[in-house]
Amino acid sequence: MRDKYGVIQDSYCYPESYVLINKLNIINNVELAEAELEFTAFRYSEYSSNITSLSEFDLNHFKSLHFHLFQDVYDWAGKLRTVDISKGNTRFCTCSRVEAELNKQLSRIHALDCEKQTSGFFHEITDIFCELNVVHPFREGNGRTQRFFFEELYFFLGKMVNWPDISKDEWINANVEGYHGDLNPLHHILTQAIS
Repeated sequence: MRDKYGVIQDSYCYPESYVLINKLNIINNVELAEAELEFTAFRYSEYSSNITSLSEFDLNHFKSLHFHLFQDVYDWAGKLRTVDISKGNTRFCTCSRVEAELNKQLSRIHALDCEKQTSGFFHEITDIFCELNVVHPFREGNGRTQRFFFEELYFFLGKMVNWPDISKDEWINANVEGYHGDLNPLHHILTQAIS
């Protein structure tokens, strides 16, 4: 049996199941998804950023945000995945390269010139966002962690984020288009979020 990421029985799941092993001992995917949403929403609401420098948007911080959101649900919260995953026709970064690729993309943030927030600046952020999605560093919770990370980045840059009201399919399609080299739909969504 394959899970939503195309993985056949890996160590993250209960035996003969595609339900991720969790601290709540939930063995139903729908119930687990609901519990995840509740716990991560609570953790999100209690977060307070103490970032003082662009250089702090690094691997450790990215992992700490995942841990913060998912600490109540998974023992591996904040830890990089150790299995290869894909979704539909999208294959994510090989697990042996996740840390290196994550560091590569996050280092691009440190090179941004925050004083010049031009359209080119936000195109660069869109490209980094897209590349981080392709890395997909965690077994679960990548999208929420990534949006959380970029909300904090935008906040640091003096921007408020209000994610546009779009369907899940629109969001997924924008990310798939980015995977295939067309960043325009994703750029449009990320630009709307700070407009």
